[in-house]
Amino acid sequence: MDTTDATHPAGSPKLGEPALRDVVDRLLDQWRTARPDLDPSPLEVVGRVIVLAQHLERGVEAALEKHNLSLGQFDILATLRRHGKKGGLTPTQLLESVVLSSGGMTARLDALADAGFIYRKPNPADRRMVVIELTAKGRRVIDTATKTRFTEAKSSLPPLSAAEMTTLTGLLRRWLAQVAG
Repeated sequence: MDTTDATHPAGSPKLGEPALRDVVDRLLDQWRTARPDLDPSPLEVVGRVIVLAQHLERGVEAALEKHNLSLGQFDILATLRRHGKKGGLTPTQLLESVVLSSGGMTARLDALADAGFIYRKPNPADRRMVVIELTAKGRRVIDTATKTRFTEAKSSLPPLSAAEMTTLTGLLRRWLAQVAG
């Protein structure tokens, strides 16, 4: 029997096998007992996404440690790298790309500048502002860290068929577009 069809997705038990249970199942059981008047079933998806995100973030942070980067620092360097050889974005443009508070952005930019990964230069269009660019060292670090990040992301994927991955990607894309626009 093919266990990757819609009635038996990969990872689901075959006939006669015990059902897989996870932390979210236990949480739902507890809520059904504590609050039988509420329907916790939306947490079957939302709760799992949150728990998965926490696990995935820990994996990314661990992978980036060898480059002496946090995920937030990586995001800034990667954003600059995607915008060309040196980057060349204002702090406001970076802020829009990485979803941080302005205070958080300033602290991260200061740490990246102190590490020699970025530098600030006057904006030629408006000298009251600065443009953030990658240094040669910063580019080397982000290029190496990106390889690590992509390898870590690949190893974090579930063992799904190509068709299942396409379906999962499409569903997540649709959900994210609804939530984040």
